[in-house]
Amino acid sequence: MRSNRPIPTPDRPNFYGRRGSRAPKASRKVLMDELLPKLTIDYPDQAGIDPRSYFAPDRREVWLEIGFGGGEHLAGQAEANPDIGIIGCEPYMDGVSSMVRHISERNLENVRIVPDDSRPLLYKLQDACFARVFLLFPDPWPKKRHAERRFVGPKNLALLARLIKDGGEFRVASDDMQYISWTLQHLHNHPDFEWLAESPDDWRNPPEDWVKTRYEQKALRQGKKCNYLRFRRKARS
Repeated sequence: MRSNRPIPTPDRPNFYGRRGSRAPKASRKVLMDELLPKLTIDYPDQAGIDPRSYFAPDRREVWLEIGFGGGEHLAGQAEANPDIGIIGCEPYMDGVSSMVRHISERNLENVRIVPDDSRPLLYKLQDACFARVFLLFPDPWPKKRHAERRFVGPKNLALLARLIKDGGEFRVASDDMQYISWTLQHLHNHPDFEWLAESPDDWRNPPEDWVKTRYEQKALRQGKKCNYLRFRRKARS
């Protein structure tokens, strides 16, 4: 039987994870129908796009959140940093619906959404365009045979190294120690990133401007330990 899955290409790789969701309530569906089209970034045909073009010209820099879940962190950062444009990518439509609600209730004007896998857009963006990138509580894919599905890996780190500005920051958080160890191993071996931790508290406690996610709060209630990693993009030679 022939599969309907698109053939992967360098700028449209295989995607693993949830996309579908429950049917939204009537009020949420109206909000999605009216607001989401105004916020959605379509995949461009050409390369070298400046993501600042998706925002008002007074946004001083652009941040990216990969897999924003319910949108709690992204909305909090957008509200606290109105002069920053933030792109959020999330393929799971329940999460997108939650993010749209946050945007409406808080009247956020500095958020744009990719309701899909982040990578097809990222491959089209120009170099050194993000000042900060967040990857918070991603699917850990705990089985060994699924490890290649983790976002942190050679191909995606090379992509982020191209997109993050010199001195820019890449933040990773997880309650899965296997994923934390995996991330540290890959970032330690990558020539373009340096770990910013100077003491154990630097990865046990979140940064001062942190906004808790729904998943993080659930993990903490269950007694799990969360870890917070911060990496700096080294200066290009």
